[in-house]
Amino acid sequence: MAATGPDAPARSATAEREIVISRVIAAPRELVFEAFSAVRHLSQWWGPEGFTTTTRAFEFRAGGEWDFVMHGPDGTDYQEWICWSEITPPERIELVHGESRGDPSAFTSVVTLASDGTATRIEMRTVFPTKELRDEAVEKYHAIEGGHQTLDHLAAYVSEMVAEEGEG
Repeated sequence: MAATGPDAPARSATAEREIVISRVIAAPRELVFEAFSAVRHLSQWWGPEGFTTTTRAFEFRAGGEWDFVMHGPDGTDYQEWICWSEITPPERIELVHGESRGDPSAFTSVVTLASDGTATRIEMRTVFPTKELRDEAVEKYHAIEGGHQTLDHLAAYVSEMVAEEGEG
């Protein structure tokens, strides 16, 4: 039986439809945010191990869209679409992600960036329309592992940006 009452752990109303992934990145949050804001950066690190992206359209602003294809390591192409719902530099990005505009299976993600000394704590909180879609993303598409790999790629890419700034 689940614990209830004032001392029970808080449980989000959407918990069974969520995936939450976080990590600390050794870079200032302004730089981590920049890696999201320009396609020249985003296309270098977005996606899990072995994936690459081809961008067809990109406009980083509230209401703007990123239309792209993710190319899997097995040669499979995945049509992807993101609409930026809210952007609060350098701390928050909210987006809707699906295969295309109007996708009934599209999910919402909120990316928060918090300063942690000289580093940045990033959290990606994704909420799916249904528990079944969340479970399918986890089981069929390995969304949790893929999310961790994506943040690993972001951390590696941002560390290269920091090194280049140090050289300049």
